[in-house]
Amino acid sequence: MKLLLVGDLILDEPHPEVLFKATEPILSKADLLIGHVEVPHTRTGMEQFFDVPAPPADPDHLKALQSVGFHGVTLAGNHFYDAGPQGVLDTITSLESLGIQSTGAGMNLNDARRPAVFTRGNVKIGLLSYNCVGPTASWANEKKAGVAYVRVISHYEMNHANPGGPPEVFTFAEPQTLEMMQRDIENLKNEVNCVLVSLHKGLVHTPAEIAMYEKQCAKAAIDSGADVVVGQHAHILKGIEFYKGKPIFHGLGNFVTVTRALNADENSSPQRMEWAQKRSKLFGFERMVDYPNYPFHPQSRNAMIARIDFGEYGKGNIGFVPCWIKPDGSPHPVAVQSDKGKEVVKYVEEITRAAGFKTQFIASENDPYFVQVVPENAER
Repeated sequence: MKLLLVGDLILDEPHPEVLFKATEPILSKADLLIGHVEVPHTRTGMEQFFDVPAPPADPDHLKALQSVGFHGVTLAGNHFYDAGPQGVLDTITSLESLGIQSTGAGMNLNDARRPAVFTRGNVKIGLLSYNCVGPTASWANEKKAGVAYVRVISHYEMNHANPGGPPEVFTFAEPQTLEMMQRDIENLKNEVNCVLVSLHKGLVHTPAEIAMYEKQCAKAAIDSGADVVVGQHAHILKGIEFYKGKPIFHGLGNFVTVTRALNADENSSPQRMEWAQKRSKLFGFERMVDYPNYPFHPQSRNAMIARIDFGEYGKGNIGFVPCWIKPDGSPHPVAVQSDKGKEVVKYVEEITRAAGFKTQFIASENDPYFVQVVPENAER
């Protein structure tokens, strides 16, 4: 059985199905295909900016996911409540009508924590999704719609004689909500053969760096029974780690992520204008003028499709298909031994090393578009 996972999906522009054409031959062969829907899909017209401005997308655009073969999506993210409870309901309803399962959001916290479960032959796979970055207004509770979450606490320490200088930052998960996630995983593990956990986490638009809480949450998930952990939110790839033999894709980066929301102009709302100006100062990059609907870090053009093969005795090959995002925002698979393929694989190796992970990367002898990843010193 072949499991494929991709990162953030923002289907903000008309005819998003066109942007999947290059990857469709690979995606359509998955026995289980999962991605992360970043924004609500609704016609409510309501925009509630609790964080970064991100308007809702057209519900009809979700049909592109059905056409390419997505079986499930995760929803727990910082933008999913940006159109209020109606946006949550409309998106989930649209996905259900298309036969796509979802997890991570709902009309109350119990609904948001409910897993998606897939059966493939004799194998049952469960999927859970948690938002680790806020804003708090997006979180569901017993009587409010929103997303499942793990609350993360930040502590800033001034340990040098430089008033006004940069502090050292410590981040860690609040015990109560981390334990809530762990209970969900333990309960699901009793019902399925394999548990996938998706964490909306990470330092946005920041190459390589992984915050303390990210490792804590990912490892806590595996300690509780997760077999695979993936991250989204940073809009840029992050390194690949193994913990107790289980893979952690700390950031799957962007996949089909097209939007004009961050390209402020004279018709934009004051909030969107303010964020567009603030973003370039915060993260040190300007949007690429030849990528009109892709306002992200230049290094985020490195992309991937995570792949995990399941055999009779559990997980087999683990790795990824390297991709490159073109100016129209579409990801394109690149052969590992091609110039662009070597460039993408080298980038993933470098950010993995920079994060302190000792993962090995092995080009497949049988598939020109696949790179296997294994723990250091693992037998080949």
